[in-house]
Amino acid sequence: MSDQSAIDTAVKRLALALDALDAAVERRRQADRSEDALAQQVQALGVDRTRLAAALDGETARARRLETTNREIAGRLDAAMASIQGVLDANE
Repeated sequence: MSDQSAIDTAVKRLALALDALDAAVERRRQADRSEDALAQQVQALGVDRTRLAAALDGETARARRLETTNREIAGRLDAAMASIQGVLDANE
């Protein structure tokens, strides 16, 4: 092999190696962008989870208040019905 053909072969190999390196760098950049996007999505999900947990806590407290109020009203209704029944029974 002549010196010129050896140099040409080396230049071609170097060009191929540089192309492969460029492709690897681009794949790495794409992976980094994907990783950043995923991290942003995870952060957004965390914010949503916090907001939903707070809303759930509020609704749970509201449900408890409604249950307590419901029991109080049921007790008052029972007392009123018993009182009305007593008046009806007394007038019969």
